[in-house]
Amino acid sequence: MNVLVYLIPISLLLGGLGLAAFFWTLKSSQYDDPDGDSQRILSDLWDDAPPED
Repeated sequence: MNVLVYLIPISLLLGGLGLAAFFWTLKSSQYDDPDGDSQRILSDLWDDAPPED
C-alpha cells in the first residue's frame, strides 16, 4: 500500500507531461496540412468509387 504513495503522483506527473506535450503540438500547428487538403481534392486516388477495369 505504501507503493501507491509513489505511483499515484508519478502517474499524474507523466499524464500531465503527455497532456502538455499534446497541447504544445496543437499550439505549434503540428497537425495542420493546408497543402495536403488542396492536393487531395484534385486527386482521384482517394475516391470512394471502385476502380474501373
